[in-house]
Amino acid sequence: MRNLIHYTKPADLFDWNSMLDNFFTEQPLWNTSSPAVDIREEDKDYRMEVEIPGLSEKDIEVKVEENLLTLSTRKEEKKEEKGNGYLLRERKNREFRRSFVLPEDVEREGITAAFKNGLLNITLPKKEKARPKMIEVKVSKANK
Repeated sequence: MRNLIHYTKPADLFDWNSMLDNFFTEQPLWNTSSPAVDIREEDKDYRMEVEIPGLSEKDIEVKVEENLLTLSTRKEEKKEEKGNGYLLRERKNREFRRSFVLPEDVEREGITAAFKNGLLNITLPKKEKARPKMIEVKVSKANK
């Protein structure tokens, strides 16, 4: 009996009523609560690109606590329309929070963030590595 696999009929995989109701709203059918984040490592720093269209820099918070970088946004939208005997009031709250553990070689005080055209760019500079320093030995001339 252990080898039996539960079969779900394809019709049960989707809530068709909900999908049809959502089809006519502004909200997409898939989860968009967490934005796309690209992270790449370069010689002197790490670069993060976060796609968050429809927001302004006032809606975005970037916070560093110990070894944790947290990105969060919050935007409230209100819309009211009156006409032909009806009243429409809508309220939307868009928010997300995502945290990243920083590598040990990140210089936390040097982290910068810039936002333009729906793209948040975060630069995480790397610490200077402790390198051996060669010290030149000079011959001193004795006073006569």
